[in-house]
Amino acid sequence: MKIGVIASIAHRLPPLHYGPWEQIASTLTEGFVARGHDVTLFATADSATSAKLHSAVAAGYEEDARLDAKASEALHNAAAFEAASEFDVLANHFDFMPLSYSRLVSTPMVTTIHGFSSPRIVPVYRAYDDIAHYVAISDANRHPDLSYDATIYHGIDTSRFTFVPDHGQYLLFLGRIHPDKGTHLAIEVARRAGLPLVIAGIIQDQAYFRDAVQPHIDGVDVTYAGPVGPIERDALLGGARALLHLISFAEPFGLSVIEALATGTPVIASPLGSMPELIRPAVTGFLVADSDEAVSAVTRIGELDRLDCRVDATNRFSAGRMVDDYLALFERILGATAR
Repeated sequence: MKIGVIASIAHRLPPLHYGPWEQIASTLTEGFVARGHDVTLFATADSATSAKLHSAVAAGYEEDARLDAKASEALHNAAAFEAASEFDVLANHFDFMPLSYSRLVSTPMVTTIHGFSSPRIVPVYRAYDDIAHYVAISDANRHPDLSYDATIYHGIDTSRFTFVPDHGQYLLFLGRIHPDKGTHLAIEVARRAGLPLVIAGIIQDQAYFRDAVQPHIDGVDVTYAGPVGPIERDALLGGARALLHLISFAEPFGLSVIEALATGTPVIASPLGSMPELIRPAVTGFLVADSDEAVSAVTRIGELDRLDCRVDATNRFSAGRMVDDYLALFERILGATAR
């Protein structure tokens, strides 16, 4: 099968620090190549891949301030669709913009909806619903106005995450530092539970970091590790007693959650968005309604077997399973098109 993967160009592939969309596109691309398919990846020129790399832009527009996002997107999408006839299927991981090209080509395109940044973009998805093939990354993230071909959970290369059999002595917050992600709640819960907290991730809201997070950072009770790469990420996840994921929004998926499980670390999360689909209560973590329940859940972490977390991540959220699910969907779509 000839597959064209349209990746996000906000960051290079695979991302060095932040970039969940880019990480999934990279994992799928490498998986398709490993299965013997002819794959072209449309991504930034500084990306690393075993597929053929087609680049219209030098670097990610979030990583190089000299680049204009709209100009980069225009060049990137045009390059992919000018080559569309070369592929059996296009795999779109670049949000709604490629949909606006999709009626101009005969190649079917599978669009993974990684989330809705705003209700204002839904009309674009709705306008192409009659010809599009949409993939939801969780049942919680399905929009009632759209038709979907499948729900396919994200997958990770679990071999890149080290299983640690013993519970650690600190709590971890890993993700965007933003009010929606609940960094301030993680600080509160760790303090009340009497455990140190390590915070890692990009600062997405500078004012929030300055006012609600930074005053608590002392290098002892609360430590900020900054954005972390794959090696440090693995070590932080594996060494934690639990990952605190006290979000205040309906998160479409949550890669850090399954990464934590892959190291054996349970997750304490708000029961919003995809969290009830990812976490098995009292097995791989706890779903909590507020800070009081989160503090109580911390005291119960010792009841959980970290091996159960690792096994669940391997069985349900492996890269291999994700790749197989996408390839099966491609085959189904191409079979229906041929008929």
